[in-house]
Amino acid sequence: MPLPRIPFARFRYASLTPSWARQPSCLQPRHCAKPHHMRRNSTYTQGNSQAADIRSNSILPQGRVVIPDYPIEINDRKVSVNGKDLPNIWLRDNCQCSSCMHPDTKQRMLDTFTIPQDIAINNASVSDHGVRIEWSDNHSSLYPRALLLQAASPPTQRSIIRLGLPPTLTLWGSEIGHAPPIEHHPSPSSSSSSTLPLAAILSKIRTHGFCYIDATPPTPSATSALLTQIAFIRPTHYGAFYDFTSDLSSADTAYTTLALPAHTDTTYFSDPAGLQAFHLLSHTRGAGGASLLVDGFKAASDLHAADPAAYAVLSSVNVHAHASGNRGISIQAHRGFPVLQHDGATGALLQVRWNTADRAGVELPVHEAGRWYDAARKFDALLKKRENEYWEQLTPGRVLVFDNWRVLHGRSAFTGERRVCGGYVNRDDWISKYKMVTMGQEKVLAHLASG
Repeated sequence: MPLPRIPFARFRYASLTPSWARQPSCLQPRHCAKPHHMRRNSTYTQGNSQAADIRSNSILPQGRVVIPDYPIEINDRKVSVNGKDLPNIWLRDNCQCSSCMHPDTKQRMLDTFTIPQDIAINNASVSDHGVRIEWSDNHSSLYPRALLLQAASPPTQRSIIRLGLPPTLTLWGSEIGHAPPIEHHPSPSSSSSSTLPLAAILSKIRTHGFCYIDATPPTPSATSALLTQIAFIRPTHYGAFYDFTSDLSSADTAYTTLALPAHTDTTYFSDPAGLQAFHLLSHTRGAGGASLLVDGFKAASDLHAADPAAYAVLSSVNVHAHASGNRGISIQAHRGFPVLQHDGATGALLQVRWNTADRAGVELPVHEAGRWYDAARKFDALLKKRENEYWEQLTPGRVLVFDNWRVLHGRSAFTGERRVCGGYVNRDDWISKYKMVTMGQEKVLAHLASG
């Protein structure tokens, strides 16, 4: 089922969101995308494995930037792209010269608010390279044609680089076990010095939500080195790189032998972990402990198709979470967040936050809370459908890295002694690395003004 892009405005029901929790109207997008199933020029393909590549020519970005061939004109000392005037203040503020923009860091060196409010164009000319402007403050600017065309593109096009969208997005269920995304550690005999095929690994994570790195030396040092090639390991109240057994050394059910239902981690942080990694180093004198993965984006898409109203509730009602097991600690985010979060500019589904164990309050008047529970029950049923659950027994040498904003994880109960290591990586850091190794720094930096 195609991944829905749902406008926030559809979710602002007075009966669901109390007045004190609503955003001011000036912060709500005025023009939002239609749900994917209502759009034209979109296709959904399904193979024998029932995994789906989502493609669209318009609203649903493919991750391939297409620069429109809009006409650029100068009329009455105004620059227009596709018949729409670009504000002089925006043009002057986005001058790309080395006096206004640092050539290496791309940080603005011009103090925006020293630009005269009535800044005007004295002279301007258009060429194949772009637009050259002589300003009334005696500054000269050259704007590359691509920059102006990108800036005038629709939000769905401008978001591709900003969000680091993949060329295709694959939804999956249990059938992914027949051909899971796998890459291999280049030097299984070494512990830390090998360079990973990061473009291939991160592309698979961005497309499928997870990737195995096989033939990794079964040591904490090799696992830590693998993660730090992506970005720094994120520290939490549990520490940074973790290496644990079922000894309840931290007050969390992950440190027990109990079964864990599908969930996302760190929902109690304002910014949940982006990537998570597990490497089973050993399992002795026992059995069980199979790992569970569920594609949260597929479950969300299934919910939207089956019950748009329930999808709307989970996309609008804020939920609070906490981590309070360790003495002297009770972590809660600065605000609640909905289970399903979307990009404000495009309506794209960005994140699934689901952890019923760590859930605190639901941000509704208590007499209305049943609506959230009804919707959540439907989502929970989809997460627990057998065809949506992918079970796999991890083994030493196979590192599992997955997108904690998309893929839910769990495990079956086990006996014996298991040793597992791994860590978290911030969302912004891994998406940055993905963009660098797949799109290139020059392309990414060229889109900053339009993103």
